[in-house]
Amino acid sequence: MMHFVQNFPLFAIILTLSCAVISSVLSGKNAKRLTTVLMIAVLAMNAAVLAYTLATGDSYVYRMGHFPAPWGNEIRIGVLEETVLTTLLLVVLFSFLGGLERAEREIEPTKFNLYCVVYDLSMLSLMAMVLTNDIFTAFVFIEINTLAAAGLVMMRQNGRSLVAGVRYMVMNLLGSGLFLLGTVILYTVSGHLLMTPIHEAVERLMETGSYREPLAVVVGLMSVGLAMKSALFPFDKWLPAAYSNATSSAAAMLSSVISKGYLFLLIKIYVRVIGLQVIRETGICDVLFLFGAVGMIAGSVNAVRVKSTRLMIAYSSVAQIGYIFLCIGMGTEAGLLCATWHILAHGTTKSLLFLTEGEISEASGNARYRSEIRGAFWRAHLPAAIFSICCVNMIGMPLMSIFVTKLNLASAAIEVGGRHMVIALAALIVSTVLNVAYFMQCGASLYVHEGETEAVHRTKPLAAFSMVALLVVNLLIGLLATPIYQVLTAGLASFM
Repeated sequence: MMHFVQNFPLFAIILTLSCAVISSVLSGKNAKRLTTVLMIAVLAMNAAVLAYTLATGDSYVYRMGHFPAPWGNEIRIGVLEETVLTTLLLVVLFSFLGGLERAEREIEPTKFNLYCVVYDLSMLSLMAMVLTNDIFTAFVFIEINTLAAAGLVMMRQNGRSLVAGVRYMVMNLLGSGLFLLGTVILYTVSGHLLMTPIHEAVERLMETGSYREPLAVVVGLMSVGLAMKSALFPFDKWLPAAYSNATSSAAAMLSSVISKGYLFLLIKIYVRVIGLQVIRETGICDVLFLFGAVGMIAGSVNAVRVKSTRLMIAYSSVAQIGYIFLCIGMGTEAGLLCATWHILAHGTTKSLLFLTEGEISEASGNARYRSEIRGAFWRAHLPAAIFSICCVNMIGMPLMSIFVTKLNLASAAIEVGGRHMVIALAALIVSTVLNVAYFMQCGASLYVHEGETEAVHRTKPLAAFSMVALLVVNLLIGLLATPIYQVLTAGLASFM
């Protein structure tokens, strides 16, 4: 017998799609209200489902219309999916509210309802990619996510944002095309689109030795496609312009939520569709591991090099995506757990960096460069204080969330041993040193007081509340690392 709460994931998806349609014909003010209520409702529903899955310890499959495979469509709900989804939905809500007042000034009033529409569609595609049990449905929502994200980038409608949006669209459509090719080949050799039947078919094919080369091609196409969409080095060329020219709330959404949906989908494909043993046999893990290590360093080097504060934060995201791919590339359960943890840790931290940077920039006369935000604490106390806490987190301060990533990455690398251990530890050390170089320099410069009287910037109450709420979430993830990691471990065990 199905409990009523088990219907909530489907309700949330349908409600979000309906509100996106309704918002398209509303005024900007009413669309804003509807979107805010929607986000709270969706978050509450998923929090209830998370509580249910934690209490029961079970996962379940929800069949659309109750049609069985191969005709039906399914979503799968478990502890791992709901832990990741609920955390990211918190980020969605507070990113939207935290940058709302600035977004209303930067976007034409007649187009603000469209801003709400693309935000809704981004949230919709996140839920679908995390929960879907159908590989073609995943592709459909990858495309919806791409279009919505491009809309977020372009919404300011100045020359730079339009160019950045077009570049984002082109690069991401290439990634989508590779993923679709992989889906077509996988359907051809397995005869299924639902993930569980595909996994069973792949196991049978591997036992008989059939279609090994096509399966390797499938893994390569899907991996490269999602790597392009999540900005793994060297496919990161679209990212700096997209993040630096979007609104603060859009940049928070792009860096913390949209890219994480692709990464979780990649983990799902490796574990639940193809199987981790098959993935290791294809050799793709070594490729992802190497590019993840290079990305960790290259992203940090670029962050040190640039003078723009927003670009520094954007290039830092390239390095952090490298962390996740390096963890996935280990091809072990410990590596996957570390990657999943970093999805949560980086998602909650990077959104806060973009939101506070927007307030600091405004308090400093819309400053773009790091040299221009010196002493910003004396102009914007709360945003500068929170920004500096996030900087400390990003370098890996003990008891904070990114420290847990680095600790578990090192532990997973030692478990793997050999050259993987050497490369991972070397990349971790170099990346951490570079993190200190740019984040500590930037964070410390906020407290420089040169003696002149500073005009104090008043942070709007809604923005202040959102930033503090995200900071609390961020700190709790670090302080409650042990129980959260236990939840992720149990969730991955039922996920595999």
